[in-house]
Amino acid sequence: MPKHLFITLFALLGISTAVSAQGLAQEIGIYAGPVTLQSDFGERNNFDNNVGNTGFGIGIMHFINFSANNNRENYFTEHFKVRSDLSYSKTTLKHHGQWVEYKPNGVFATQLRNMHASSSIVSLGAQLEFSPFMKIHDFENTVGSFSPYGAFGFQVSYYSAKVGSHLGDITLPANTPGKYLTPSDGRAHGFSTETGVALAATAAVGVHYKLTDMSDLMFETRFHMYSSDWIDGLNPNKDIYKENKSNDWQVWFNFGYIYYLEF
Repeated sequence: MPKHLFITLFALLGISTAVSAQGLAQEIGIYAGPVTLQSDFGERNNFDNNVGNTGFGIGIMHFINFSANNNRENYFTEHFKVRSDLSYSKTTLKHHGQWVEYKPNGVFATQLRNMHASSSIVSLGAQLEFSPFMKIHDFENTVGSFSPYGAFGFQVSYYSAKVGSHLGDITLPANTPGKYLTPSDGRAHGFSTETGVALAATAAVGVHYKLTDMSDLMFETRFHMYSSDWIDGLNPNKDIYKENKSNDWQVWFNFGYIYYLEF
């Protein structure tokens, strides 16, 4: 794991220690669920592509709760938490959509259908979580209650992409469409088996359910927009292939369990 993630991890641990010293409450949790990577594999906004390029992710989370140990109630302490995450996801990718289905026995469709990749991502970051409809104190004291929330933040992501073809050597024109053999963004081709680090902006909507006095359940949909278009291992030359204009992005559907710590 690169030094960028270690630096971020140590910074978050330092924040956690400082929080304990200030007497603020903390929560820890775990979450998991399906994840879909929206990338240069397949046709954009195609249902089969969205479903077919779905993987799985798991993560741990830590909350700084400004309300639980604070009797000086104000809007910020009663509606905001700071959340940090460490997560891992892996997605297997193939081409889906009309260009695979159109003339399925043609050379182009056959080449696309036999391309494959996998993308593994380790991410570390933080979000500011906002619960607009219910005070945190009220939620904590009401077992069985629901509290919707929204969140936004950032992550540092270490990715590992592997690309290949079932037809054989992916660098040969007989096996791969010319679109992916054209040099792109400093690489020899429009594909790359590589590892790297990217930043990601995150946004989420979800709901907390008060399970017991000391625990919650969580359901969340979270979006990651990456600063790189190589997360999936594909990035056709944007100067030539204008349809590939967006960086890779990811959608998580998380189910989680949260436990309140006592200090």
